[in-house]
Amino acid sequence: MVIVDVHEAEKHLFQLLERVSQGERIVICKDGQPVADLVPHRRTRVILGGLKGRFVYDDETFDEPDPDILRMFYGDDDLATP
Repeated sequence: MVIVDVHEAEKHLFQLLERVSQGERIVICKDGQPVADLVPHRRTRVILGGLKGRFVYDDETFDEPDPDILRMFYGDDDLATP
């Protein structure tokens, strides 16, 4: 792990990025305190439908307005008229 001051990081950003692309981790400090980490980017695989089966809803009341949301918009008195 390499520690670099923010001003040095500004001057040598391209070289630091090259080092990070080789797997190195670089900590950028401001006034002696770490503020950021430069780490190699890791791709994440997107899985479509990854939450399938984890959420259920009632088919009969799915289209009815939620009373809590109506209350947020219209207040307690006007629940009957959206």
